[in-house]
Amino acid sequence: MSGAYDDSMIDVSSDSFWEIGNYKRTVKRIDDGNRLCNDLMTCLHERARIEKAYAQQLTEWGKRWRQLIDKGPQYGSLELAWSALCTEAEKVSELHVDMKSALMGEDYEKLKNWQKDSYHKQMIGGFKETKEAEDGFRKAQKPWAKKLKEVETMKKAYHSACKEEKLAASRETNSKLESNNNPETQKKLQEKVEKCQQEVQKAKERYEKTLEELNKLTPQYMENMEQVFEQSQQFEDKRIRFFKEVLLEVKQHLDLSTNPSFQTIYHTLEDTVSATDADEDLKWFRSNHGPGMPMNWPTFEEWSTDLNRTLSRREKKKPSEGVTLTGISQTGSEHPVQPTKTSNSASSTEKTPDWSDEDPVGNPFSANGDGNPFEDEPESPVVSVPVRALYDYEGQEQDELSFKAGDELTKIGEEDDQGWCKGRLKDGKTGLYPANYVEAIQ
Repeated sequence: MSGAYDDSMIDVSSDSFWEIGNYKRTVKRIDDGNRLCNDLMTCLHERARIEKAYAQQLTEWGKRWRQLIDKGPQYGSLELAWSALCTEAEKVSELHVDMKSALMGEDYEKLKNWQKDSYHKQMIGGFKETKEAEDGFRKAQKPWAKKLKEVETMKKAYHSACKEEKLAASRETNSKLESNNNPETQKKLQEKVEKCQQEVQKAKERYEKTLEELNKLTPQYMENMEQVFEQSQQFEDKRIRFFKEVLLEVKQHLDLSTNPSFQTIYHTLEDTVSATDADEDLKWFRSNHGPGMPMNWPTFEEWSTDLNRTLSRREKKKPSEGVTLTGISQTGSEHPVQPTKTSNSASSTEKTPDWSDEDPVGNPFSANGDGNPFEDEPESPVVSVPVRALYDYEGQEQDELSFKAGDELTKIGEEDDQGWCKGRLKDGKTGLYPANYVEAIQ
């Protein structure tokens, strides 16, 4: 019988740890631990990417809706409450960016370093810890496995002898029943049976002896296997406890409910929304867009020679009269200062100058006077420049244009001293508009 031990030659008859070679599941657990480190790092990396993407989406959503709210018709304290949602998104986005950084910078790196310190790769492949466990189990199992192999051999020999003995006895019985029974043949068969019985007894004794020797080795075998297994258990215990520690830290980073900044965000949001005051908003709208607005009501004006001249648009209202234009829809965060339109109203205390045919100096129709007020003013040079509206504007008088931000129109007159231009809409309508409400199309 060869003394070489090969556990692949032993048939595993059960799933017990004590069977030859079944320690390999314990050895494999070490390799599985390394793989689980990789899996957990992948898990954390994917979660970090999710947090980063979510933070980006929150930021983009908040920015887009802040612009829409600023340009929209909502006003007052309710506008502030609505905008507070965008602020909440921006603040929460920052927290999720911090969460992503903690997952990768702390948890991921900690796990990576522990894996490097706990699993040492060999030049020939595999890990040092795996090989040590494999060698320990093989060494502990070798004597018992060798004896078990002898037991298996003795068992087969005993069973084979029993089979031969039974076959010889059957032949002898059949020979006795035959009519032409040959005494010589009968004697040989009887001798064969006796010989087989002797072989069975010898094989049984060897089998029992070898099994007894195996049983004597079993306690030591179990003790040695327990020692190696306990070392493997200690290694796995370190891994489990470390994983638990990492997962608790991950939980701490993911749980925003315990973050004071997170709580502050929603306290601020609640305070802002709760501060919405319908009465104040309605009061503001009344004062800025309703009956509460100031108005330059028509008053009696004395006739004067200046009123007979064709007035340019910029001369209709004086800036000192403080007329507020109300046809402006605020769609941006800030509007440019709208040019004021002046008038040349005559003072009621100003006297009308006396003139006659004999007084050419005071005659407005004379060549030396102001000229004929009914003659057309000289035409300005032809202008045709495409422009685009930057803001909404609602014309307040018949000769003013109305347009929305983004509309395109044609500038057909140069800007006057008061900041007004003449333009033409796409539908052909012409009129005046504030020059700083548009920009030239490149």
